[in-house]
Amino acid sequence: MTDFKTITVENTGNITWVTLNRPEVHNAMNEEMISELTNTFKSFYDNENSRVIILKGNGKSFCAGADLNYMKGIAQFGFEENVKDGKKLANLFKTIYNCPVPTIAVVHGASYGGANGLIAACDIAIAEENTTFAFSEVKIGIAPATISPFVIKRIGEYGAKELMTTGKRFKAKEAERWNLINKAVKDGELEKVLNEYIDQFLTSAPEAVKTTKKLIEKVISSGSLDSTIEDMAELIAELRASKEGQEGMAAFLEKRKPYWNKK
Repeated sequence: MTDFKTITVENTGNITWVTLNRPEVHNAMNEEMISELTNTFKSFYDNENSRVIILKGNGKSFCAGADLNYMKGIAQFGFEENVKDGKKLANLFKTIYNCPVPTIAVVHGASYGGANGLIAACDIAIAEENTTFAFSEVKIGIAPATISPFVIKRIGEYGAKELMTTGKRFKAKEAERWNLINKAVKDGELEKVLNEYIDQFLTSAPEAVKTTKKLIEKVISSGSLDSTIEDMAELIAELRASKEGQEGMAAFLEKRKPYWNKK
């Protein structure tokens, strides 16, 4: 079992819990946390057991962005060192974004700067209503560069212009309105809403879910409608003939649960 210093990883059945675990600094990210998260999410690419991955923070906050000591260090970097460091952070978000297993960010307390890249890279994000968000980079003379491809995918151009250029603080209801999160949840109901999402994934065919994640990205990135239609027609034919497809259709017709539904 891997001995982590900045995160914890726990498996309960088919659910994997990845917890940011630097509560004394509000789970601020440093180089070690970036490395541990990247390697952990890479390990899920070949994981047959995990059906859902939950990303959350220990203590009072989800994540306060970059660690102050980490920022002091990179402030002394030269150009090439900063490019290398920026690529490491961007690779973390990309690794989470491309994870074949569904990912849910569970947010509370505060989510500043790079923390919003973690949220945007996940498939689903829920947050307590009193959570405070901010793209605070402009307040210290920089820009949210490495998180921007993922955040703009999620919230769009004009949401990004308002939130990123002002650097303002905002609550979960506004984060929901901009689609940074899927749902703002009343205090005390976060676990209930999370379990509702988990149940949906656990009653869905795991390989079909992974394939659906891939096809969504393929459709979004495709430049040709005709080629996309052709690809999707071939994909549905393959899925209907697959083990899960055959089992799912048989279970539906026989009015029983398919083998992957443990609920």
